[in-house]
Amino acid sequence: MVKRFILFAACLAASFSGAGAQPAPHHDLILRGGTIYDGSGAAPLRGDIAVSGQRIQAVGDLGPATADKIINVAGLAVAPGFINVLSWATESLLVDGHSQSDIRQGVTLEVFGEGRSMGPINQTMRSRMLASQGDLKFPVPWTTLGEYLDHLVARGVSPNVASFVGATTLRIHELGYANTQPTPQQLARMQALAATAMREGALGIGSSLIYAPGFYADTEELVALTQTVARFGGTYISHLRSEGNRLLESIDELIHIARASRTAGQIYHLKVSGEENWHKLPGVIKKINNAQAQGIEVSANMYTYTAGSTGLDAAMPPWVQEGGYAAWARRLQDAKIRRQLDKQMTTPSDQWENLLLAAGAEQTLLVGFRNPKLRKFTGQTLAAVARQKGKSVPETAMDLVVEDGSRVQVVYFLMSEANVRKTLQLPWVSFGSDAASMANTGVFLKRSTHPRAYGNFARVLGKYTRDEQAITLRQAVHKLSGLPATQLKLQNRGFLRPGYHADIAVFDPATVQDHATYDQPHQYATGMVHVLVNGTLVLHRGEHTGATPGQVVRGPGWQPGVADREPAENADS
Repeated sequence: MVKRFILFAACLAASFSGAGAQPAPHHDLILRGGTIYDGSGAAPLRGDIAVSGQRIQAVGDLGPATADKIINVAGLAVAPGFINVLSWATESLLVDGHSQSDIRQGVTLEVFGEGRSMGPINQTMRSRMLASQGDLKFPVPWTTLGEYLDHLVARGVSPNVASFVGATTLRIHELGYANTQPTPQQLARMQALAATAMREGALGIGSSLIYAPGFYADTEELVALTQTVARFGGTYISHLRSEGNRLLESIDELIHIARASRTAGQIYHLKVSGEENWHKLPGVIKKINNAQAQGIEVSANMYTYTAGSTGLDAAMPPWVQEGGYAAWARRLQDAKIRRQLDKQMTTPSDQWENLLLAAGAEQTLLVGFRNPKLRKFTGQTLAAVARQKGKSVPETAMDLVVEDGSRVQVVYFLMSEANVRKTLQLPWVSFGSDAASMANTGVFLKRSTHPRAYGNFARVLGKYTRDEQAITLRQAVHKLSGLPATQLKLQNRGFLRPGYHADIAVFDPATVQDHATYDQPHQYATGMVHVLVNGTLVLHRGEHTGATPGQVVRGPGWQPGVADREPAENADS
């Protein structure tokens, strides 16, 4: 009788236990058994990540949890998707939204707006944009920056996209390409345009101060525009007025703008240009550290190469470029102006940034022509082409700009490897390619490019983390994800945490590698295995899936549907 009662009680307990047990959680996708770097810089842990819809549901040991798709990632690093803080994929994504060169490096967010942004534009700007298109051709149906971003996503893009509003773009909108200062009324209109862009989700305002017409803006104009975006929680980010002879003074200007606007300031592609300036890096670091100690948020991003890439406009003084390309090209055909330029282009000056003089003609590589007849010079130095033409280097540069109908894209070798390594070790430095995101097929092969378009982020993980051990892997992941997400005030991005968007990069730390070179830049990086954007696989087993789940990532001032209102009191909260 006693035995029978004990058996009955045991069965009853078992039935109640079974009735109360919860079924194992079920998800859309589980990444099983990876080494998880959560983006914070903390030590990694071995575990799983569950994804349902667009969000991360759980991180850790998920035990018996099930999913529609389970991917074994044992032996691989699992990280938040990487943030390209300085992207020029504004046009390339309109032509090919798959973002192959960056997705294959784990980039899940492209951030635009270095001085120029794709909006706001007026009808004159739209006409110029259409007329200046080269190999990449696209319609321009938008007017505001928010409309451009929405248009881009509606067409279908694999990565997420975000943008600063360009200070140069605002200036062109109201002043054209004139070397003049805005009237109070014009400045007020520029501020109103900036406010609208912030309500549409811009991250802040970006300037680029070595190029005309952005060069013409004085500090107080930049303070006024930055004060406007600061009301919405936006930040100031800048290609400094000088990265060479007046680098330290230019950092002072950025710090002043951040202080006066009571907002954060970030330096685009921090570098020291020209061998005679390489010794200035410790002074740069001291200035930034001192500003931070005073409570001013100052930081920087960089690319991982000793050469930059821009146009031959950076070889000529801004005065000759006033009025835009057509006026510039006309002046370059005036014999008197050409003699004047020949002297200025070969004379050191602190009044403007002369990248040709900083690099030297033998270290200035021609990589991008609009005119097919000039593409025979691709990959040659400016000095070599000058010898072929039997002309001086300045004359050759002037001729190429006129003949090409563009500023001509070049690569300038300007920096020291020691400074690049030291800069990437700084705890407040993140990364940006300063390049488009391309494919190694089709229209993109009509031009050469800088290898950073295909290798900037893989180079952080391979060359500088694994091979040279300049930083640890957890530091590298933090600087590629959580750090820029925090600096840019992004919500629910940049970390592997429940509730965050499932932007995830899975790679092999032992094999991740960049392959692009200056001679052969159109080569994809390898070692990235899986990439998710908003919970959707865009890279699976190293191959692009064709998916385009990218979204607009909006800044702290975003006010959907209220673009004509003043900012709320706590719009940045």
